[in-house]
Amino acid sequence: MKRSASKYILLSCLILGVSLGLTSFEGEDTIPKVELSLDQSSFDKVMRVITHKRCMNCHPSGNTPRQGEDSHLHHLGVQRGVDGNGLAGYTCNTCHQAENNNFAGVPGAPHWALAPNSMAWEGKSRVEIAKQIMDPARNGGRSTDDILKHLTEDELVLWAWEPGVNGEGEARELPPIGKEEWIAAVKDWIANGALIPEE
Repeated sequence: MKRSASKYILLSCLILGVSLGLTSFEGEDTIPKVELSLDQSSFDKVMRVITHKRCMNCHPSGNTPRQGEDSHLHHLGVQRGVDGNGLAGYTCNTCHQAENNNFAGVPGAPHWALAPNSMAWEGKSRVEIAKQIMDPARNGGRSTDDILKHLTEDELVLWAWEPGVNGEGEARELPPIGKEEWIAAVKDWIANGALIPEE
């Protein structure tokens, strides 16, 4: 009788142990949680360029582009127009050609235009801007691959590293990091999921 009772107790303990063991694997609290860590160095580099005047002047919150090192409103009353290319008879390419005119001090690059209202960055935080960039509803329907190509290959974007001189013959300020470092940072940020930190 004593031996069978011991067997019963031992068997009960084994069943209970297996049961508890299974419960511990099934319970949500015991499932290992993987915390995604954000290496902000690439994101920081990308946003340092995007928030620089070379980019921000063409991403205003209103319908008038900004210009110059002090980001003043564009001279001559230039306005956005219906498609971001200026008003009828007074479009962006009236003055802005496919390349810089350093004699006149007028910057130029292919398809010079004002960014659409959905991509207005002026007055917004880096996180808000990053969310806009990666949101197809606000970035012109661009996929992640499209954004990568736009930021690293588009001649208008890359113009920022060859901005020429202003009307006084003074060189325009370059973005805070070099072009190759910018391209590498964009590729790294997007390749790692284009993670955006919290505010």
